[in-house]
Amino acid sequence: MPVPPDVEAHADTQSTIVAAAARLLHEGGVRAVTTRAVAQAAGVPPPTIFRLFGDKGGLLEAVAEHVMTDYVADKAAKAADENGDPVDDLRAAWRTHIDFGLANPGVFLLLVEPGRLQRTSATTAGVQVLRARVARVAAAGLLKTSEARAVDMIHAAGSGAVLALLSQPEDHRDTGLADALLDAVLGAILTSTPAPPASGPIALTVAFRAALPRLPALSDAERTLLSEWLTRAVAELQDRRDR
Repeated sequence: MPVPPDVEAHADTQSTIVAAAARLLHEGGVRAVTTRAVAQAAGVPPPTIFRLFGDKGGLLEAVAEHVMTDYVADKAAKAADENGDPVDDLRAAWRTHIDFGLANPGVFLLLVEPGRLQRTSATTAGVQVLRARVARVAAAGLLKTSEARAVDMIHAAGSGAVLALLSQPEDHRDTGLADALLDAVLGAILTSTPAPPASGPIALTVAFRAALPRLPALSDAERTLLSEWLTRAVAELQDRRDR
């Protein structure tokens, strides 16, 4: 079914405005993204921006979604092709994330505003890619904490690393800071070797839970129930260890 001309024109105008705002954000930060500047760069009257996006906040969210969608799509494609060492792949993805944040400070600072992360579907998809990478580490028997905690620690450390580096003068940045933070996180969440029978219950339970999707002869209901039990067991073991 063909797209009506007015709908197609509406989408084209919206894309033009978002692209113009993204350029201004990249070149001058949030302060550069004024309604007048965006309207001039996009070649539209200012009321069009309010009609399509509601306000400046709506426009900025559309810009963040636009930039993140391309980045996350590329990240997901790379993750789908990964079949090497899961920790090495995690390190490479970390470096890519840091580089993205430093190359796109305006977008990154938007995304770390309280509440904005939850409203951006592309960012949610990016976290899903991280969860998949952590699941590979768990399946290899290398995780000594829950997958959820590992994801949260890596995610928080990545955001903190970029914020810290952006606060430093560009020509005097501590280039080893991000890798040092990742090493600290990995030291807290990884076992030194794949979990043997005597390595303790947490690593074994986490690895078992990660292997659930590949276990044969289980119904979806049984798989879900077993996952719930194992998740609860990991949380309790983690709490006991942390006391």
